[in-house]
Amino acid sequence: MSSPNTDLNDIRHNDWVEHHLPASWRPYARLCRLDRPVGTWLTLLPCIAALIQAQHGVPALLRFVVFCLGALLMRSVGCTINDICDRNFDKHVERTRFRPLTSGQITLKQAFIFLFAQLFVAALLLFFINSYSRWLAVALVPLVFIYPLCKRFTYWPQLVLGIAFNWGMLMAWSDTTNTVPLAAVLMWMGAVTWQIGYDTIYAYTDMKDDEQLGLRSTALRFRDQGLTWLIGFYVATIVLWTVPGIMLGFNWLYYLFMAAIAAHFYWQLATFDIQKPGHSFALFRANIWTGLLLVAGSLGGTLL
Repeated sequence: MSSPNTDLNDIRHNDWVEHHLPASWRPYARLCRLDRPVGTWLTLLPCIAALIQAQHGVPALLRFVVFCLGALLMRSVGCTINDICDRNFDKHVERTRFRPLTSGQITLKQAFIFLFAQLFVAALLLFFINSYSRWLAVALVPLVFIYPLCKRFTYWPQLVLGIAFNWGMLMAWSDTTNTVPLAAVLMWMGAVTWQIGYDTIYAYTDMKDDEQLGLRSTALRFRDQGLTWLIGFYVATIVLWTVPGIMLGFNWLYYLFMAAIAAHFYWQLATFDIQKPGHSFALFRANIWTGLLLVAGSLGGTLL
């Protein structure tokens, strides 16, 4: 377990959920992580960047709204599935011990009903995208269900998460242009390497607990060599985001923002410390800035 001086519990009970939602709603809001939107932002921002890149400017309002709702819903579905699968592990992990299923605030049956309701609402969004994108959306569903199980048999669950988390980037292109060009695939691959990087930092928060429970992660794979691996993934991200910018003819502003992202990555790596799990959690959250810079760079690189 982590140091007794470090509170890694990821639920804060004195928050807006506690103050503004009915008591019966609160466990479901926490189950789908409405109280912790960082994951939604990390799913949504690369998708928004892809919408801008595919449109070569500001995307249509309806498409923008549909993809925002899709990111929110699929991230929520993924969290619900994750907590259902990990309910017996979470009680032994300091960060997750107070989650609704683990702490008995809702039953397993209630969680499954909520999951099916989420999937039903997400399925309604299929009516607002083209047929190519619908097939891509269907292909995503198995990945969302498989990810929570990956930590049981592979040290690379972050890879599966990165593929699923950023799938909306490919759908943004397919729905906008009815094709997914090589440049879009490279951008998506860059988002996957970025996610492996920042989610590895996140995984260091749970590394000792995961090892005791027999679970696996990239943090347990890399151990003391984590910084070296993180450098590799972040360098790959910059390359995989820069080359498509050239292929798509983005202007100089895009590369200025790529330089800003590289500087942000440098700061993360310079301050990363395996022995400080609380700081690893803070670095994970700081990647929202990476997503914002990517969106800003996509706007600047296409509009001017």
